[in-house]
Amino acid sequence: MVVSGMVVLALTGFSSSRGHGSRSHHSSGGGCSNSSQNHDSSSHSGSGGSYGSSTPDRDSDNYNSGGSTYRSRPTSRSSPTATARPLKDGTAVLKHCADTDDPYTTVEVRNPNTRGAYFTVKVSFKDASGFTMASTSDQVSVPAKGTATHRVFAARVGDVSRIEHCDVQRRADAYE
Repeated sequence: MVVSGMVVLALTGFSSSRGHGSRSHHSSGGGCSNSSQNHDSSSHSGSGGSYGSSTPDRDSDNYNSGGSTYRSRPTSRSSPTATARPLKDGTAVLKHCADTDDPYTTVEVRNPNTRGAYFTVKVSFKDASGFTMASTSDQVSVPAKGTATHRVFAARVGDVSRIEHCDVQRRADAYE
């Protein structure tokens, strides 16, 4: 059965290459009803090489002109869109706790990033027994690789004279 099928193919001149891996799109015999049938709609006959239009494909830099394939060279390199790295959290350091002489708590915020960002500074005011009288959360703008001094008014607490100490969350959460 197989032998007779091969004999029929040999006698009709059928070729399995229809231009899809071959350099020529011409067929010299039967097999198909049209001896120069083109199975690749973007190709057309020419003299050797790759065939196609002389305009670039939208998805590549290949230009086809007649017999050879040419690769275009960009006139200038386009830089990829820079994606910003995630921000690193900053540090907050207590410089002065509010008291009756100066009712402001002073905090220094450090930015380890190469771009400016905002940082959340959290301060808690505690009395002599360790009870948290009040807590604050403020946003502070800090320049790239810089520091910023932030002052928190302790009047929110009520009686500033009851403040025994201030707690500052060391990690200052970063955001843009």
